[in-house]
Amino acid sequence: MSQRTWFITGISSGFGRRMAEILLADGNRVVGTVRDLGSVKDLQASYGDRLALYRLDLTEGAQAITAVVDAAFTTAGHIDVVVNNAGYGLFGAVEELTDEQIVHQIETNLLGSIRVTRAAVPYLRTQGGGRIIQVSTYGGQATNPGASVYNAGKWGIEGFMEATALDLAPFGIGVTIVEPGSAGTGFRTGGARLAEPLAAYDGTPAAMVRRIKDPSLPSVGDVDKMVTAMIATVDQPEAPRRLALGSDSYRYMRAALTARLGELESGKETAFSTDLPKAG
Repeated sequence: MSQRTWFITGISSGFGRRMAEILLADGNRVVGTVRDLGSVKDLQASYGDRLALYRLDLTEGAQAITAVVDAAFTTAGHIDVVVNNAGYGLFGAVEELTDEQIVHQIETNLLGSIRVTRAAVPYLRTQGGGRIIQVSTYGGQATNPGASVYNAGKWGIEGFMEATALDLAPFGIGVTIVEPGSAGTGFRTGGARLAEPLAAYDGTPAAMVRRIKDPSLPSVGDVDKMVTAMIATVDQPEAPRRLALGSDSYRYMRAALTARLGELESGKETAFSTDLPKAG
């Protein structure tokens, strides 16, 4: 693997933390963002100047995000890969969630990644190319009960990234959407946030999500293997548009896509029947 400079949001835990560790151990430079600079003191002590840190909360808005991205590119001089990793899960039926919870989730998981990308693209374009890796989830293609707002953010960022990839291809900027399944990152047990439950949903499918923090629930994916696969995409001549990680991710996404295609095909006659009559 060639040594590069990586900009990664959210390196204090989860995939972001492990990615930073693997990259730094292999001799790369990492520019990382965290909400608490003290959360990665050990990494900074171990790697010194090869790790640059910036405090950033993605909910602070476009100005704060742009300032950090500007400083990162100015200080590093050249950044090869931008990784939108920071995010968290918010779970509960929609009427169980407060407006503040919904806004915070969308600000973080959707608008945060959009704003980081918008701020980074002028630098990547000017320097002649680069890669953007968007950490999503199989929930960006498949839905689960009790995950409506989480799914909304992930479906939104996948649509944004898929279209943005078309915009950026002429400039040598590749985009990859990563869709992991379950893994032992602490996403469920530590980072997930739950709505205040309403008794009306007791015993319904939406209530199943209330167990998400249960540490006895198994995870399928190997974190190191997943992160290594993410990093390896940058060595491919063409950025893969999507990267499903974990057999559970593959199964959930395949079932969802197959069902949606079937629904589309069942409505084909109706779709064609609404065309204007052909001339002549």
